[in-house]
Amino acid sequence: MKWSEICIHTTEEAIEPITNILYEAGAGGVVIEDSHDLQKEWPQGNGEVYSLDPADYPAEGVNVKAYLPVNSFLGETVAEIKQSINNLLLYEIDLGENRLTFSEHNEEEWATAWKKYYKPVTAGRHFVITPTWVDYHRESEKRQVIELDPGMAFGTGTHPTTVLCLEALERYMPRGAKVLDVGTGTGVLSIGAAKLGAGEVLAVDLDQVAVQSARLNVKLNKVQDIVEVRQNNLVDTIEPGFDVIVGNLLAELVIRLVKEGASRIMRPDGLLIVSGIIKTKKDQVVRALTASGFHVFDWPESGDWVALIAKKEP
Repeated sequence: MKWSEICIHTTEEAIEPITNILYEAGAGGVVIEDSHDLQKEWPQGNGEVYSLDPADYPAEGVNVKAYLPVNSFLGETVAEIKQSINNLLLYEIDLGENRLTFSEHNEEEWATAWKKYYKPVTAGRHFVITPTWVDYHRESEKRQVIELDPGMAFGTGTHPTTVLCLEALERYMPRGAKVLDVGTGTGVLSIGAAKLGAGEVLAVDLDQVAVQSARLNVKLNKVQDIVEVRQNNLVDTIEPGFDVIVGNLLAELVIRLVKEGASRIMRPDGLLIVSGIIKTKKDQVVRALTASGFHVFDWPESGDWVALIAKKEP
């Protein structure tokens, strides 16, 4: 069987929505090649040593690669993908060059090609995130291991926005907290919260594929007694009582989250941690949070991304 590799050259801001479009179109795997990764200083020791080949990465911007089976519907599927990506402009998402290229691979090549990009990496002060297919041996007891199988859900936990959220949970989440993880994806933030001492975590995602992936990862990490995964649209039908809401979302979804009642389900002085926000949209999101009764008191950055940490005003 042959697979078609579709490569979209785009921006960091567009990674998550384009990845979701590709999975919804039936992609059997997605690879992210980010030029910024070549500039990072990757940790040495503790089992996290690996090198990146510059030939695998674009000179600038991001390549998002997806693998689709070669069949009679491929042309129609690609046309729908192009249209859906172009529609992201309606949400003021910067697509950059937005160039699509194609190549074909045999099944044997594809089956392992996308996995080679996912390696164990450190995240924050407490975690190492490793894909399940890597035989990882922890050499430091100071870090907890989060095992992830992304399946067909977005994210392996190594994107800067995910790391920003994990670091904020490390710094601000009180032990025993009741946490809501909105747009959980693979469940990495819920798993991290549980391992940091959360008393109860509810992970929600509108995408049923993400829900299934998160449930699998929660079991892999043995935190199913703490984390419940549920299909849900943002905070619709969610009962009040949360100490912390965390969401690695697009800026537009963060604004919807606070406008549609995030404060309603939070306890007094509750904590809101949000990321997935490109720096150019920071002020827009801060205004929305302020208008919805939140005080933003910290805004850590990583590359082009920013997280916002806010308290619910009394």
